[in-house]
Amino acid sequence: MSAKTPDGTYGVSNATTGGATTAPVLTYLPPRPRHYRPRLGLIGCGGISEYHLRAYRAMDLDVVALCDRDTARAQKRRQEFYPQAAVFSDYRELLRRDDIAVVDVALHPADRIAVIEAALRARKHVVSQKPFVLDLADGERLVALAEEMDVKLAVNQNGRWAPHFSYLTAAIHAGIIGDVASVDFTLQWDHTWTAGTPFEAIHHLVLFDFGIHWFDITAQFTRGRKATRVWASTGRTEFQRMKPPMLAQVAIDFPGTQVRLNFNGHVRHGQEDRTVVCGRDGTLRSFGPSLSEQTVTLHTPGGDATAVLEGTWFTSGFQGAMGELLCAIEENREPTHSARNNLDSLALCFAALASADSGQPQIPGTVRRVAAH
Repeated sequence: MSAKTPDGTYGVSNATTGGATTAPVLTYLPPRPRHYRPRLGLIGCGGISEYHLRAYRAMDLDVVALCDRDTARAQKRRQEFYPQAAVFSDYRELLRRDDIAVVDVALHPADRIAVIEAALRARKHVVSQKPFVLDLADGERLVALAEEMDVKLAVNQNGRWAPHFSYLTAAIHAGIIGDVASVDFTLQWDHTWTAGTPFEAIHHLVLFDFGIHWFDITAQFTRGRKATRVWASTGRTEFQRMKPPMLAQVAIDFPGTQVRLNFNGHVRHGQEDRTVVCGRDGTLRSFGPSLSEQTVTLHTPGGDATAVLEGTWFTSGFQGAMGELLCAIEENREPTHSARNNLDSLALCFAALASADSGQPQIPGTVRRVAAH
């Protein structure tokens, strides 16, 4: 089978096959700007910053400044990745550098609003860590400020460029399986590494800090469609010692489509991550023991095909988030992972959190903020 790709071409991928079909060629790898190579600054040098900097070094990007209130952490990252970078403890000093055009703000949600606002007012392009904001009003205000300052504001939803999610999204939008009827995400993984860290203080750790990736992918799979209702519940296993609930389930209704998410973050052995998308003309299935080990199979009347994909969740994800922002700046357009775009994902997530707390279904967009616990 050959399928029309988003760029209008046809072709087949290098893939293992079943039956008489082969996997279609689709654009799923992280984008790269043609010529634009700005100087970058990173604000926040915690654990996740390792993956940001590893991606930027692989892309041959020029990170010239690192900032953290704990300068030892910034110095450690400098030694590991960019020995020539300057180190700051005050983000305002970094923002005063005229040579820095793009800033990566890798802070926790409550800490990053003021930093993002200052960066936008300094006319820096910004990629924000996820989840973007705790209140949709804050997000809308930052979107408006970015427009006023004529700079780009994107959100580091790196899961969009995980190879399996990126390929599934491209296949759906290319119409390969026709209209989508249902999507099922099922995850059994070990999230207990967060015990004893600041993440354990997040009541909805699974649905919010982790699950935001799946609400975001849901918004990508169903692009242009408006969800009508969200049901969610959470639970604690009898044996867990973690403070946040490690069990969660969500059902999202769209006209003619249902999306279901099932999470168990306390599985120490035999983990699995599975995504199934059923459409009018076929089914897409991705499964594996982790986010970085996934096998993608396409099932159509012509047979089955397994796509051979490059990259992993972390390497492709962080390269994609920064690469797409740089491409958008170079091409003077809105990034596909813009803050404005991300508000749709947050609306689904916030509705799920409120539903889990209240036991009642919620309408996306009517829940404006994350409730305090």
